[in-house]
Amino acid sequence: MNVTRGGRRTLAMAAVGLVAATTLLGGCGSSEAIPMNDEYAGNSGESSAASDNSSSADASGSSDGSSASADASGSSGWSSLSGSASPSASSSSAAADGKDSGDYRDGTYSVNSKYGPVNEDSIDVKVTVKDQKITDVEVTGHPFTSISKKRQDAFAKEIPGVVVGKKLKGLDVDTVAGASWTTEAFNKALETAREQASQ
Repeated sequence: MNVTRGGRRTLAMAAVGLVAATTLLGGCGSSEAIPMNDEYAGNSGESSAASDNSSSADASGSSDGSSASADASGSSGWSSLSGSASPSASSSSAAADGKDSGDYRDGTYSVNSKYGPVNEDSIDVKVTVKDQKITDVEVTGHPFTSISKKRQDAFAKEIPGVVVGKKLKGLDVDTVAGASWTTEAFNKALETAREQASQ
């Protein structure tokens, strides 16, 4: 009987430890975008197709025709971002407040977006805006693993075809080339770029 009680206590303690570890890991990292202030800042990402509020087209554009919700490394990606802007106009109160005004200055905006359970991957996103639309986009990956590199490379190749010519306002990208975490990081980068470009 003592062995059974001891075994139950050990099992109960293991369960408590598992719950605590899950809770701690669940809180790891949060998605945020920060303007880049270091040209070498960044890591990797995955890819997506875009949709904006003005378009009703389905934008789940993975290269193999499937839409994946997660990559091989997990089901949820966390991201944090940093960035800098080269706007053609001076800053305004909306940009100073870090809010999206919905009205954007022409210019090029750079954001670094980190993601993954411990922010091990990141992408650098450079978005050029003219007349409220994206005229150019560059994504440079900084992968931690070969799987991340493959996803980031596929995303970087496909993303210009997805977002160039689209309005920046409300633009949201769906998974492209099966790179869901990269897509999430890219969307956070777009949020930061909108804040940077707001006038």
